Amino acid sequence: MKAFAHLTVLLALTLGFVGIVQAHEVRPGYLQIKQIDALTYDLLWKVPAKGDRRLGLYVRLPGHCRSSETTSRFADGAYIERWQATCEGGLKDGTIAIDGLEATRTDVLVRVEHRNGRNQTVRLTPSQPEFKVMRAAGPAAVIRTYFALGVEHILLGFDHLLFVLALLFLVEGWRRLVATITAFTIAHSLTLAAATFGWVQAPQAPVEAVIALSIMFVAVEILRRHQGRKGIASRRPWIVAFLFGLLHGLGFADALREVGLPDDAIPLALAFFNVGVEAGQLLFVAAVFLFFRFVNQLMGRLGAAAERSYLSGAAVTRPASYVIGTLAAFWLIERTYGFFV
Repeated sequence: MKAFAHLTVLLALTLGFVGIVQAHEVRPGYLQIKQIDALTYDLLWKVPAKGDRRLGLYVRLPGHCRSSETTSRFADGAYIERWQATCEGGLKDGTIAIDGLEATRTDVLVRVEHRNGRNQTVRLTPSQPEFKVMRAAGPAAVIRTYFALGVEHILLGFDHLLFVLALLFLVEGWRRLVATITAFTIAHSLTLAAATFGWVQAPQAPVEAVIALSIMFVAVEILRRHQGRKGIASRRPWIVAFLFGLLHGLGFADALREVGLPDDAIPLALAFFNVGVEAGQLLFVAAVFLFFRFVNQLMGRLGAAAERSYLSGAAVTRPASYVIGTLAAFWLIERTYGFFV
């Protein structure tokens, strides 16, 4: 029965990790509409792309708008279009839609920059692919949009979640776990803010590769702990979480840079993007603990002799660390290879 319990938990973990390997983060689209005069607007449209293939997403303006000739190019993993539109009476109260969005798993961030200096920021989703243009947007719209973007980014950022999961397997005791997660939060908040304001700059590819390396490091430390050879990650996990959290913050900043920030509300948007990241991270941690609590209770009812917790028991954490380390090694090779292609 005990062997069956171990096999059940490991199978659940493996199936979950297979989903992580097969899934990938779908980057959001970005539409910027900048008012030039009472009737004229500049438009910048960035569609996620891979190589010379782009998502089938298209901007639909109100019927009273007339568009000029479009210029387009592929750059930095996106298909970029620019054009101007002339709208009799302006865009106020007009409806803008993204055709094809309902058939995807991605979102589109839209920023309307009015001539009076006020902006409107809207997040469109497959279930809500259109919006009505307002003359100006209040802070509530910025808060909703960037909080949702933060939650979405962390829950779809499988490498970040895998690092947090590895920490949960490594750290024993609530106090040490709280200190470790807090250190990780503080660190990536610092570099997220620093990179957003341009105080720190780092190329994306090496950052992503080192993030994969950080996951491998923690996976190895889990194995070392079970062998009775505690490294610094076991003795002082908050130090390791802080140092690697600085790198993960740069990864968050790159995602935020892709969608942009409203010029008149940068601190507010940055703050609530970070709050959204933390909310998503806490949701993930809570889900992991609830899952293992359910497994412990289920195995207890079946008469299985459970260790202190399947979250810290060697029968689960040791093979799980191999799975985590293997995935991280794959990402490291893939991202390092990306330097040269």
